[in-house]
Amino acid sequence: MKTLYLLRHAKSAWDDGGVADHDRPLAPRGEHAATRIGRYLDDRGVRPELILCSTARRASDTLDLVLAEIGGGEAAIPVERERGLYLCGPRVLLARIRDVPDGVHTLMLVAHNPDLHHLATSLVIEGEAQARAHLTEKFPTGACAIITFDAARWRDVAPGTGRLADFVSPRALD
Repeated sequence: MKTLYLLRHAKSAWDDGGVADHDRPLAPRGEHAATRIGRYLDDRGVRPELILCSTARRASDTLDLVLAEIGGGEAAIPVERERGLYLCGPRVLLARIRDVPDGVHTLMLVAHNPDLHHLATSLVIEGEAQARAHLTEKFPTGACAIITFDAARWRDVAPGTGRLADFVSPRALD
């Protein structure tokens, strides 16, 4: 069995028009949301064996705040920060997931919309109806989808093969 955590970066700041999109930091609201999502994941014992993260500052900062909550940081959990995960499209994200070594059973991917939303909705075929409805409607900033696959290899992960185990957004934690 494989477990995939799809984490969308938290709310970013838009107040400095001179900053390139890739370099936008988190807004204070985003910092708070990332910490709350990190606590939520920690309460559920989430400890990915590998994390793939976009190099965009808002994604990287979100991950750092989540790691601070789930413990250990990059010293305890291998993190690969990749420019190729920045606004690359759902097909590229799926190809990257399918390239993960089979010895990794739990994987977190930190990236952007609309890519994560399209990827998640294409992968999920079953799961609790209300969570699926929320996922189908929107993948908000700071949200995390937990999808499980009855697969021994990541290369077997494909559209329509996942079960949505959980979907949480910062707003749901209010």
